[in-house]
Amino acid sequence: MERFGGPALGLGRKSSATDMVSDADREAEAAIVGLIHRERPGDGVVGEEGAAAPSSSGRRWVIDPLDGTTNYLYGFPMWAVSVAVEDEAGSAAGVVLDPVRDELFAAERGGGATLGGVPLSVREGTPLERSLVATGFSYDARRRNDQARVLERVIPHVRDIRRGGAAALDLAWVAAGRLDGYYERGLQPWDWAAGRLLVTEAGGAVAELTGEPPGLVAGAPDLVAGLLALLASEA
Repeated sequence: MERFGGPALGLGRKSSATDMVSDADREAEAAIVGLIHRERPGDGVVGEEGAAAPSSSGRRWVIDPLDGTTNYLYGFPMWAVSVAVEDEAGSAAGVVLDPVRDELFAAERGGGATLGGVPLSVREGTPLERSLVATGFSYDARRRNDQARVLERVIPHVRDIRRGGAAALDLAWVAAGRLDGYYERGLQPWDWAAGRLLVTEAGGAVAELTGEPPGLVAGAPDLVAGLLALLASEA
């Protein structure tokens, strides 16, 4: 937050000319990893900005220190910090922190999902044609073109589409009932590790899209089934 809205420092590029990274990403990841190493020295870590450590405990922390870097660098208030811990059964606990709104979404496997300690529940009973659905787009121009064709097919069958630019927040907002559903292809495990647990612990469903690159659909169980059917022929 100290850097938000100010000049970008240590600016670099990753997968493409539009996939940005800054000192804010790097320093946030270092702070998170440092805390984990102090408190849980036997746990493994993997982070978007390169943090990696093997596990001797059977647990691994999956870290996105700043999901929505482009938004952050533009001063667009849609970005978050996502951290999850995994064991042999998948995500065991996860948090998505929205510092701009001071909102902490948290979930524990079998223990439900909360926002600021208040239990969350997905929005149920909304038919597909009246659903508000979030998605996202790739940094790769060719992949974005493919995604535009998918969007052209989806949008006549839903209420509307939202594109916030931070997958972790999209999933947190599905868990909170602010969105009915979400679908996207092409992100990395740290983008989804905490968010998908939030959705399932809020009573929703998460399904993986077949084919490449990997993708997810999330929402109330009935809505997920409808979105999957709509996306089945997207290739």
